[in-house]
Amino acid sequence: MNPRHAAWLFLAPALLVLGVFFLLPVIAALALSLTDYDLYALADVRNLRFVALGNYWALLQRPLFWSALGHTVYFVAVGVPLSMAASLGAALLLNSPLARCKPFFRTALFAPVVTTVVAVAVIWRYLFNTKYGMANYALGLLGVHPVDWLGDPHWAMPTIIAFAVWKNFGYNMVIFLAGLQAIPADLYEAARIDGASAWRQFRHITLPMLGPTLLMVGILTVSGYFQLFAEPYVMTEGGPLQSTTSVLYLMYEEGFKWWNLGSASAVAFLLFAIMFAVTALMLRLARRGAHADGEAA
Repeated sequence: MNPRHAAWLFLAPALLVLGVFFLLPVIAALALSLTDYDLYALADVRNLRFVALGNYWALLQRPLFWSALGHTVYFVAVGVPLSMAASLGAALLLNSPLARCKPFFRTALFAPVVTTVVAVAVIWRYLFNTKYGMANYALGLLGVHPVDWLGDPHWAMPTIIAFAVWKNFGYNMVIFLAGLQAIPADLYEAARIDGASAWRQFRHITLPMLGPTLLMVGILTVSGYFQLFAEPYVMTEGGPLQSTTSVLYLMYEEGFKWWNLGSASAVAFLLFAIMFAVTALMLRLARRGAHADGEAA
């Protein structure tokens, strides 16, 4: 048998699964976004109309969409740097030769990643409850008045960001830890012999060697944080005053609350376009930075 034919034969089951469960639903959703598929069309398909880009144009004219996009961008702009900083800090601590009980701490820090987001979000709701939450109890011991963490529009999104960072940083921590362990120890030894401080070693050895890992983690984290849904759904239900309504939460409401499935599909593809543009920008900036470093060298 031709090796190329054998390769396609082995790939066929996986390609079939991807085609049936990924490609076809994506094509169907794209077609759906070009129609006014709603509750009436669900009852009788003869009520279905082709509206072309009407759903997209209507969304771009809706203040709620721009508000949800602003909340999502705020969540990404604040949450991604915090998550990456926490992940890298934890990885550096675990990679330190002075660290003890490394397997225990790796497991403990990674545990939030594998816990159910809904269950943990319910616990955080109690922790940040205005009347009997532990957060306000700790503030009371310091003489600070209670904060309405999830009921105040100014505090709801920062609380969700804190929860998301705590929930997800362990995943990136493992990736950073693998990247740190791949850096040759000879580089640090030579730097110490030359009298380089710990900060100079981090700046001139650790960060440049972690460049590809930082880029990958950044893209994965940005893509994941743009898909904010479960946290506001469980903790605030998009409130208060729609201050935590994300683009994905808006899609959920359009599709499963108001049954405007065509509009919900359009929201999904607009979010995909935004995520694709941001990812392409990150890759372009990374290539430009690598090119500039190469010329400087």
